[in-house]
Formats: sequence, C-alpha cells, structure tokens
Amino acid sequence: MKTCPCGNGPYETCCGPLHRGERDAATAEELMRSRYSAFVKRDPFYLARTWHPRTRPDDVSADPALTWTGLEIMASTDDTVDFVARYEDPSGPGALREHSRFARRAGRWVYVDGDVD
Repeated sequence: MKTCPCGNGPYETCCGPLHRGERDAATAEELMRSRYSAFVKRDPFYLARTWHPRTRPDDVSADPALTWTGLEIMASTDDTVDFVARYEDPSGPGALREHSRFARRAGRWVYVDGDVD
C-alpha cells in the first residue's frame, strides 16, 4: 500500500480515484491535495481538468527540475486553502507557500488562482 503524495492515506483510496476520474473532489482542500499529488506524479491532464479555464495557463506541465517532497495544509475554508509544498531543485530544498482560491464550476471544484508568499 503506497502512501499518497499528499500524505492523507493510501494513494489508491485518496487521490488515485480523483486522478482516474472515478469521482470528483468533495471539498476545495481535497482538490488541492489531489492537485499537489498530480504535480508529484507529473499529470498535466488532471491539472488542466481541475484548473478554471479563465485562469489556466496554456502549459500546465510540471517543472522537470522540481521534485516535490511534502505537503502541509496550514488552513482551509470552504473555498480557500493555505499550504506549504516542499520541493528539491538543482539549487537545493525549497518551499512554496500559497493561499489558493477555488470555485465550484458545473458542480465540480476547480482551482482559480493563488497568492504566493
């Protein structure tokens, strides 16, 4: 049983069903966790599908120089998530801190945008 990259349980029952399209995220936090896992697994199709079309960039592929190493959820509300995502790149370890905003679109949660600290 492999742990999910988001750290919230086994991948097969955590983010796996969302990545495979078997179900949609029930909350903004669950979507954020699944998006982090999609970055870890380098799944641009899931990232594009869960990004609001108004704010989605043309290229959503993961940066090949980054290796994501951990996620910590600092706070969440109905439609926002504050998190720290840790990574390694050629210059060493780093962290991305973001206040992310989400919205419901056609009954599904999507990532809208975020403020990076």
